[in-house]
Order: sequence, then structure tokens, then C-alpha cells
Amino acid sequence: MRTIRQKAYAKVNLFLDITGIEDGYHTIDTVVTTISLYDELVISKRKDDKIVFRTHGSLYSVTDSYDNNVYKAAKLFQERFATKGVDITLHKNLPVSSGLGGSSADIAGTLIGLKKLFDKNADVKELADALGSDSGYLLEGGFARLTGRGEIVESLDISKKLYFVIACAKGGVNTAACYKKYDELEKPTYRPTSEEFIERLKSDSAKDDDYFNALYPPAAEINPKVKELYEAMKALSPKGCAMSGSGSGVFAIFDSAELCEWAKEKIKKIVKDVFVAESLTKEEMNKRSFFFRNLYSIEEDR
Repeated sequence: MRTIRQKAYAKVNLFLDITGIEDGYHTIDTVVTTISLYDELVISKRKDDKIVFRTHGSLYSVTDSYDNNVYKAAKLFQERFATKGVDITLHKNLPVSSGLGGSSADIAGTLIGLKKLFDKNADVKELADALGSDSGYLLEGGFARLTGRGEIVESLDISKKLYFVIACAKGGVNTAACYKKYDELEKPTYRPTSEEFIERLKSDSAKDDDYFNALYPPAAEINPKVKELYEAMKALSPKGCAMSGSGSGVFAIFDSAELCEWAKEKIKKIVKDVFVAESLTKEEMNKRSFFFRNLYSIEEDR
């Protein structure tokens, strides 16, 4: 049977502000980029209508899969396009509760892979948006500004390369609890605008304080290890340092991958989960995905 291997790329929030509440949900204004960390999805056609989900080699029954976003994405796709069933195996590399968008990446990766598998040249952003706030953006990735609940995507013409060391504080941060705590705390006095940040990023004049995340104070209060990790990153004198999403992932930006490797060794003394990554433009993300699928991942029906 035909099989697709699909990379599901993570993202980093370079700037994140809270702009209000609509219909019970917080609205945001954030500048993001996809990065070179990813989960991997292996998707195969079935002859029946079942959707069977596996992760790390362990089989989950269809019933147990209902609450998994990969299963939900496959089910929505099947209902929209009247396709047959699939076997999906998720190789999970991205840390959970890290603010790197792993769940949203898996949704987007599933939908992209299913489009390839069933030769559907259709817009699936509506399906992605129904399942995760960053999922629609992660269908294409690159540098972008997201507003609303994250479903309004404005691609940014930025081609510069950013090098990251990313670490995740043990224990994670619950997203709902982080937003609740945000509402309770006093708001930061310095709040750069996303427009200012974008211009500084484009001109390579962004300073450390410009990498802003309004959710950092509540996340640090919920999990003090986030603050410890952030301060350890800052002590290494990076070009920029901030928390991604609602945590617990903290990133620092350096001038080269080599400097990131140096910083990684320093941070590994504090936490176990430390990664080096680079930013990916939309074009780079598409090129890497295309290369990966065509050389290694399509087995035509025999």
C-alpha cells in the first residue's frame, strides 16, 4: 500500500502579546517562525474505512484515539473528502507542554500527508483551524504574524536565518492555567508592538528586550523552573531570549549554530531537554518536506 512520511515542524513565538478576550478565548498578536525540529508521521492507505493510530510503535485502538488530534485531523479529512481509512504512526520527537506547537504541528502534518496520500489539491486550513490555533499557520510555516486566536495568518517577507538553543523546564506549563494566571497578574509595563518588533527583526536591530512574551510572568509563577531556565539563558549573553507560547520552552538566539552548541552544553547542566535548531522560511520548509517525501517516503501500490 502507498505510504507517506511527513515531517511536522515546530514553531517558536519570537513575540507574543495578549490583545483581549473574544467568546471566552484570549486573542493574541504574535510573530512566529517555523524551526528545524519536527515530529514524523508515517501514513498508509487501508482498504477499509478505519483510522488506526499508533505512536512510538505502540498500537492505540480507534476508541482510544478519539482524543488525539492526529486522529481528529484524519477523521475530519475523511469526512470532508470521503476517503478510505488510514494507518498513522506518529514518531514523537517534540517535547510536550513546551510552547513549540507540537500538537498543532502534528495536525498540520497529518493534513499535509493525507493530501499527498490521496492526491487532493484542496485548501485544508479550515480543518486545521478547527483543531488547533497554530495548525492553519503550520500548514505553510515560515515567518508570520498571527492574530485573533492564531488563525489569522499574515506571512512576513523575512529570509534571515536565526539560530536557537531551546530548552524545556521540567514539569511543563498547563496552557489554560497560564492564561488564567495572566488575567490575575499585573500586566508588564513595557509592551513593544508587533509592528515595531517586525521592523527591528527585518533590519537586524532587534535587541534582547524586544523578544517579548506576555505569558512569561504567569508561566514563571506556575513553574519556577521556567524562570530559572530563562535567567540561565540570559546569563549566556544571547542576541535574544524569551519563552515560546505558554511555556515551558525557553529559547536563546545566537549568531551561529556553533555558539548554540556551546550554549547547549552549558544549559544541559540545568535541564535534560535541550535542542539546537534554526529558523525555516516557508520556502525552506517546503523544500525539505518535498526532498524527504520523494527520496525516502513514497511507496507506490504494488
